Amino acid sequence: MQAGPAGGPDGAAKGEAMDIAIVGAGKIAADQHVPALAASADFRLVAAASPAGRLHGLAHFPSLAALLAEGPEVEAVAVCTPPQVRHAVAREALLAGKHVLLEKPPGATVSEVQDLIALARRCGRSLYAAWHSRHAPGVEPARAWLAERRLSRADIVWREDVRRWHPGQDWIFEAGGLGVFDPAINALSIASHILPPFFVKAAALSVPAGRAAPIAAALAFEIEGGAPMSADFDFREAGPQTWDLTAETADGQSLRLSQGGAALAVNGREVPLEPAAEYAALYRRFAELIAEGGVDVDLRPLQLVADAFLLGRHTVVEAFAF
Repeated sequence: MQAGPAGGPDGAAKGEAMDIAIVGAGKIAADQHVPALAASADFRLVAAASPAGRLHGLAHFPSLAALLAEGPEVEAVAVCTPPQVRHAVAREALLAGKHVLLEKPPGATVSEVQDLIALARRCGRSLYAAWHSRHAPGVEPARAWLAERRLSRADIVWREDVRRWHPGQDWIFEAGGLGVFDPAINALSIASHILPPFFVKAAALSVPAGRAAPIAAALAFEIEGGAPMSADFDFREAGPQTWDLTAETADGQSLRLSQGGAALAVNGREVPLEPAAEYAALYRRFAELIAEGGVDVDLRPLQLVADAFLLGRHTVVEAFAF
């Protein structure tokens, strides 16, 4: 299929829901993408492609190639596979003239995602790297408050139980699976959106024996202007799950963004927030991009992870099994 301009005559008419397929039938697709698409006025979910697993009630195909050859015609694809194969799947979809949404992280390497950006522009298709945590209700109010202040320091604590949130997903500890950075990249996506530019200065990566990706990481950053920032990422947290970002300002004020961005406190006082559904917001943005013929891919969170791997000191820790 020859790709036309995004939102052009080969796309849905203005105001019509666009037919979309999901590639990758894992936990994130079932828990987040399917419900968001069921409630969407912009998209109609008509099929799924995955070599393993199925999404209930959808036409199923073993691969994107099979879906494109034998399935219903779709205008867009949401890629929810493990990151190691996202580049190949997204390339196939773009070359077939489909608009593409990439679940986070957008790829296993920075250069793969750069290739997709260039390809999407050549094909006249929309490409969206979906950093869902940026749509949590406390993120934009936090960004607005911090924009008027100079930071003295910031800290991230992102500790969760991998067995609870990624049950049996061994790919996450393989090369390219990012390990603890699979959830930690959500913290970095928020921090890179609401803070001044910051840079990795040191990283200590704890890698389980026999695994390729870290189960925990301690990072030191420097924020533009010289303020320090730390990050404590851990996949072994069996107790309370913690997804917090805190910031202190030069004039003695403080901000705490907690619950992954769902709650916000300034100077110890809770800030009332409007309810927000992160994945519903992702698909609204994706529809806007398609209508505009745009590409929206922020590489900063993935680049920060790559920098942590480049600078990281690796320590082998106790073997891990699901």
